[in-house]
Amino acid sequence: VQLVESGGGLVQAGGSLRLSCAASGTIFSITTMGWYRQAPGKQRELVATITSGGSKNYADSVKGRFTISRDNAKNTVYLQMNSLKPEDTAVYYCHGSLWDSWGQGTQVTVSS
Repeated sequence: VQLVESGGGLVQAGGSLRLSCAASGTIFSITTMGWYRQAPGKQRELVATITSGGSKNYADSVKGRFTISRDNAKNTVYLQMNSLKPEDTAVYYCHGSLWDSWGQGTQVTVSS
């Protein structure tokens, strides 16, 4: 299974970004997908997850600002990030729980 993230970049505080993660070579619809992030010098942390049935879970730090969604027809999971803060700066990774697979990560940098 290959997971490929895209959509990262540099944005000012208060701005928005939309991350995408495309999965190939597998049945995508049956697995929980998640977004995680790792800032320099810190451990990787959960940002959001979405189950095969569409149930969503968010870290307290992003509730009300980030939205996770999925399009099973496109084998893709998204993370819409609004009202970004400098503390959201990190490398963002997607994860497929069924295969315990990780993408290569995409850098998000929020300037103050």
